[in-house]
Amino acid sequence: MNYNLITYCIYSLTIILIIIKIGRICFDNGKIYISNLIPHDIDFCNRINSLLLTGYYLINIGYAIFSIATWQLIQTYQQMIISLSYHIAMIIFILAFLHYFNLFWITKFIKKITNF
Repeated sequence: MNYNLITYCIYSLTIILIIIKIGRICFDNGKIYISNLIPHDIDFCNRINSLLLTGYYLINIGYAIFSIATWQLIQTYQQMIISLSYHIAMIIFILAFLHYFNLFWITKFIKKITNF
């Protein structure tokens, strides 16, 4: 039996929930973080935060779709669990990396961007 379709459905639902939940958390908390970095221009802070959220969704959805295209044929439940675990872990790893990468660069270059 080919378990690929079942695995794709489980993976898609899980990834959509993870991406949306983490995106919403980072967006809400990012408002506070960015407004502390740029206290004089709240509109600019909101635009930066929205831009980060858009990039976040595009990169993660793109990776999720790309990763489905690279999967091997899944023929057992064990292969299904291994494949789901690996691909979901990769998405979570990418989310953590992008979060810290964004924080590092925003913090490092915020003075140059705002000229304060």
